[in-house]
Amino acid sequence: MRGWWQDLTDLVLPAECGGCGRPRAVLCPECRAALTGAAPCRVRPEPEPSGLPVVHAAAPYEDAVRATLIAHKERGALALAGPLGTALAGAVQAGGGGPVLLVPVPSARRAVRARGHDPARRIALAAAGELRRTGTPARVAGVLRQRRAVADQSGLDSRQRLDNLAGALEVAAGGTRLLGGGAVVLVDDLMTTGASLAEAARAVRAARDGRAAEPGQFDAERKGEEQVRTQGVTGMTGADTAPDTISAAVVAAPPDAFEINRN
Repeated sequence: MRGWWQDLTDLVLPAECGGCGRPRAVLCPECRAALTGAAPCRVRPEPEPSGLPVVHAAAPYEDAVRATLIAHKERGALALAGPLGTALAGAVQAGGGGPVLLVPVPSARRAVRARGHDPARRIALAAAGELRRTGTPARVAGVLRQRRAVADQSGLDSRQRLDNLAGALEVAAGGTRLLGGGAVVLVDDLMTTGASLAEAARAVRAARDGRAAEPGQFDAERKGEEQVRTQGVTGMTGADTAPDTISAAVVAAPPDAFEINRN
């Protein structure tokens, strides 16, 4: 009984810092500073997938930040959702002000079952609470879902990840009404290649445009978005449309993704 109670307590009050292992600290001051001590920045993967909205991240995915995200996602250190949500809220605010709708990128159902929770959704809820506390109207809408199974992303390169995820997400029935026409911020704990965020943005745009998923549509959309990008119209779904109201925010991204001024 005592062991069971200790396991339960560790879910709420971890026995060690999620970042460095310091005893009896959800997140020690040094690791908290690594997570939220710097101003969030715009990040871009290389290569940058077509259709990827503007993305802001709170911290580079390394050292204590990496350990903290893994502890929350894979080891069930649920108390870390608070500081991770604070970091995510900072990344959301870096993308602009005004009321926001946070839309988490969904994990695969098998991953949620294995972990016992959905990390992105949990962090999104914490971020929305932090945003409201600091005066920004925010709510969470878990409207995205997987429409087909996808392969494990680990070990796949950027092109393989794009192909793996193409057409994999959709907005659930009734979700379009929740999306409305205002600012949507796609949120996740981590961006690596940007494939998941690009696919999530495609699904949201398709739902707003009232389009159903048809065979071959995804490749056509990707080519169309690439054409728009090469014409120098960034952050738009087409040359004759209004600016895209979709952006993205993540807790962390690879260090080189912060180097946006490439030659």
